[in-house]
Amino acid sequence: METLQPKLRFPEFNGKYKNKRVDDFAPLQRGFDLPITKMVKGKFPVVFSNGISKTHNEFKVKAPGIVTGRSGTIGNLFYIEEDFWPHNTSLWVTDFKGNFPKYVYYFYDKFDLKRFGTGSGVPTLNRNDVHNQQIYFPSLEEQTKIAIFLSSVDEKLSLLKEKKSLLEEYKKGIMQKLFSKVLRFKDGNGNDFEDWEVKSIGDILSIGSGRDYKHLNLGNVPVYGTGGLMTYVDSFLHQGETVCIGRKGTIDKPMYFNGDIWTVDTLFYTHTFIDSLPKYVFYVFQSINWKKHNEASGVPSLSKSTIEKISINVPSVPEQTKIADFLSVIDEKIELVSTQIEEIQEYKKGLLQLMFV
Repeated sequence: METLQPKLRFPEFNGKYKNKRVDDFAPLQRGFDLPITKMVKGKFPVVFSNGISKTHNEFKVKAPGIVTGRSGTIGNLFYIEEDFWPHNTSLWVTDFKGNFPKYVYYFYDKFDLKRFGTGSGVPTLNRNDVHNQQIYFPSLEEQTKIAIFLSSVDEKLSLLKEKKSLLEEYKKGIMQKLFSKVLRFKDGNGNDFEDWEVKSIGDILSIGSGRDYKHLNLGNVPVYGTGGLMTYVDSFLHQGETVCIGRKGTIDKPMYFNGDIWTVDTLFYTHTFIDSLPKYVFYVFQSINWKKHNEASGVPSLSKSTIEKISINVPSVPEQTKIADFLSVIDEKIELVSTQIEEIQEYKKGLLQLMFV
């Protein structure tokens, strides 16, 4: 029987791929019981279905290791480079069968373990269903080259994610200093701006309520909810700059928008700004602990009256402009890095499709 071949290979390799069952390639086994009450904080990671969240003073498996979720969160893969304890909510590779461990990791990444999930309640990964699958894979030498190449892509991703995290932390620190007036800008002549005023949000803007859009026709006006863009319609609730904040559900993710917009009833929009710049308000909204103002014991919610009563520091419009412009530059850098991350993730996804059968 002729074996399958990948669409993309390194030019020095042309041998046929081997064909085996998954359990003859890299079998999976359930992790080991370890109640939280029995854990003793130590240097060995405990790997749960959703990754490492605890440590223990003992380990069960020598590194390197590959772990995935067995119950609850399934399909996520973790490559462990230190001796570890796979929790009983996970599955781990017990034997690499002479294959290159990092290649096995990328193989399982492409293999999409989520599709083997069962159960209508808590998802469970049935390892027997996985083990029965017939697969194709190359020689150890080719595995090694593939894994090293993909690892370099992952390293680039890791560096970009770290850069994004550092930028976000920098922005958070700067915002704390700006809104507490520890850090102040000067005017064009190098002089101090006038003192800030304490005002209620309701003093500087009006809050509009979103509405149902299903009676509208399709168009080019975006419809937003607390989860982001939903669809496009042929009418609008607001034109121009606005800052949106959740009324129900996700209440702590403000959004700035400039243009025609429609929001659903779970998302407030702001308008009629008085001596305040929408972009400045956007950053003020980011600095507010909205969960502190939550009015419900179940699904989080906010009301117009609650939002309107929140007191904030309001500088002069020229100083608002400087603050908003400065923070916008940081946001642009964060957005650039986010775009690079998305592009490399798509590139990697394409490589996995092409380099694995």
